[in-house]
Amino acid sequence: QVQLVESGGGLVQAGGSLRLSCVASGRTFSSHAMGWFRQASGKEREIVAHINWGGGRTYYSDSVKGRFTISRDNAKNTVYLQMNSLKPEDTAVYYCGAFPGIVVAGEIDVWGQGTQVTVSS
Repeated sequence: QVQLVESGGGLVQAGGSLRLSCVASGRTFSSHAMGWFRQASGKEREIVAHINWGGGRTYYSDSVKGRFTISRDNAKNTVYLQMNSLKPEDTAVYYCGAFPGIVVAGEIDVWGQGTQVTVSS
């Protein structure tokens, strides 16, 4: 079973950038498609981006397309979310999650603890 720990959140001004990292423990990281999600206060958790096991296929929500980039380094058991041109509406707790298999299918079955991102106007 993989375990996930996010880092890289913080407070940034609008227009700034942050890079989130999610490090996985366990030996099966490359067997999982991965996703980044976020949950703003009072709202439901939503998908931000996801990536298949090899990194060759990615998806972005319309709200972040062109500003965020998801990537992974299987040798380092890490998935990243580069966030540029941040907006106040990007403020949320960001979570990484592991899909059950190598492609994006089914429900997330392992979640990280989350990292807070706050964008000031």
